[in-house]
Amino acid sequence: MYQPGVGDRLESLDTPSMIVDLDLMELNIKKLMDLLLPTGVNIRPHLKTTKSAILAKKLSKAGAKGGCVAKVSEAEVIASAGFDDILITGEIIGPVKVARLVELFRTHRDIKIVIDSNVGADAINNALAASNIQEPISVLLDLDVGHHRAGVQPGEPALKLARHTKNLGHLKLIGVQGYEGHLQHLHSREERERRCQESMAILTGTADGLREDGFDIQVVTTGGTGTAEFCASFPGVTEVQPGSFLFMDTDYRNAVGTYFSNSLTILSTVISRQGSRCVTIDAGLKSLSTDSGLAQPKNLPGYVHTNMGDEHGALAWEDGPGLSIGDRVEMIPSHIDPTINLHEFYYAHRNGVIEAIWPVEARGKVQ
Repeated sequence: MYQPGVGDRLESLDTPSMIVDLDLMELNIKKLMDLLLPTGVNIRPHLKTTKSAILAKKLSKAGAKGGCVAKVSEAEVIASAGFDDILITGEIIGPVKVARLVELFRTHRDIKIVIDSNVGADAINNALAASNIQEPISVLLDLDVGHHRAGVQPGEPALKLARHTKNLGHLKLIGVQGYEGHLQHLHSREERERRCQESMAILTGTADGLREDGFDIQVVTTGGTGTAEFCASFPGVTEVQPGSFLFMDTDYRNAVGTYFSNSLTILSTVISRQGSRCVTIDAGLKSLSTDSGLAQPKNLPGYVHTNMGDEHGALAWEDGPGLSIGDRVEMIPSHIDPTINLHEFYYAHRNGVIEAIWPVEARGKVQ
């Protein structure tokens, strides 16, 4: 039975397989901590990237404080694995999802959530009241700081929502969240920093306004891999949420440069040669996401990747002998988060020897 193990070489892996270069991953962690910890701002990595409690614990050991997830189902899995200092960064709407949150909070009191409407706040408060859980859940107002995806508008609308929570005994307002996702992949560092500062002024200004109105705003959380450095240096920000820095992808690399390395690749095999300068690999849409463009072969400059369907991709080149049937190629994903969600395991290696096999514990948890 096929069962790769620790101590095996990468050559023992069937393909496509998701592999992690531990030296590069560990260097990414060190670089992030060296960059951000001296600022005094808390680092709460976004685990929607890794979907892994194992990696959450590694990041925590390196200096991070807790983690973020996007969905209740991710929080369920990661909390059940013993890591429950979690902020759920997406709005929790609908009776089924709210009921799941209540049951999660019953056993994991470190769970924190965001709200952006009276409707969402009331539903969660009423469900907690009906559950006989006495302790209130910690809540952050999710602010729209320019992304226009979710969040209450800053200023007076946010203040009105905060005042509404005063009457909800099962919610405890502790902070604000504002995600400037529209800025993460801007290629101009100067423009990214300038516009990030504009978003941070909105976020921290609203936090100050809430404090002036009597609210104890302890947490101001924001940022991603493309902006965390700028956010952490902005007065009033207390926490940042980078996630993709751990593994990176071509989209982030093209935008922010090579400070962080592409430590995760999809190992694939050349299964067919189509003419003198084109081959087919066994990694297609079921192995590599394409929403941010096509993956790129590692250490093969000048090669052009084309998707060929669910199970196949093509690599073409202009000069040289090229690739042969049976050769192996590492593909760098264009968008790391949805690519990871396609795979069951990380095969973590050092110098080609597998040191650990980590399950993608929250794979497919999108509810």
